[in-house]
Amino acid sequence: MASPAELVKELRERTGAGVMDCKAALDSSQGDLTGAVEFLRKKGLADAAKKAHREAKDGVVHAYIHPGAKLGVLLEVNCETDFVARTEDFQQLVKDLAMQVAAVPTTAYVSREEVPGPLIEKEREIYREQLADQKKPPQVLDKIIEGKLEKFFAEQCLLEQPFVRDSTGRTHIKDMVDQATSKMGERVVVKRFSRFKVGEGG
Repeated sequence: MASPAELVKELRERTGAGVMDCKAALDSSQGDLTGAVEFLRKKGLADAAKKAHREAKDGVVHAYIHPGAKLGVLLEVNCETDFVARTEDFQQLVKDLAMQVAAVPTTAYVSREEVPGPLIEKEREIYREQLADQKKPPQVLDKIIEGKLEKFFAEQCLLEQPFVRDSTGRTHIKDMVDQATSKMGERVVVKRFSRFKVGEGG
């Protein structure tokens, strides 16, 4: 069994939270690592939710050019002040987000709220046709369709995607943005992006 110090160390590596926060999370979960991660995520998300109404009018536009100069990304990420926009943590987040867009060619929207309703309905229709010959109760088919839609959102929407540089697949882009909002004390918003690839487009 891991010692309390080892648990704190592992929790810090997984979440990036401070020592005291990790200790509080482990106390709350009675030493259960999974429960402690959930506790910290909820705490971070709660902190982010408090700042959701605040305007983020500052920030940066970042250009990422993939080695070979055949692929590039322009990305705008907003925060509330120029001070935060110039911090190393904010700059690193922006770089990571731009690399994510470059690495996942299906990324078309920032969030699921941006996906047009007609496109979602079209996807649902396609899934229904795919499942038409399966003799399953309607409620079961509906669950399968919703599961397929979640996968669609994860492919198309930046905030829904697992971070490509996290080999565990546990860290999602939305978590990273919410953690940045919590850590920096300012609202952080991914505003927009464009992906450019040589030979594509009009």
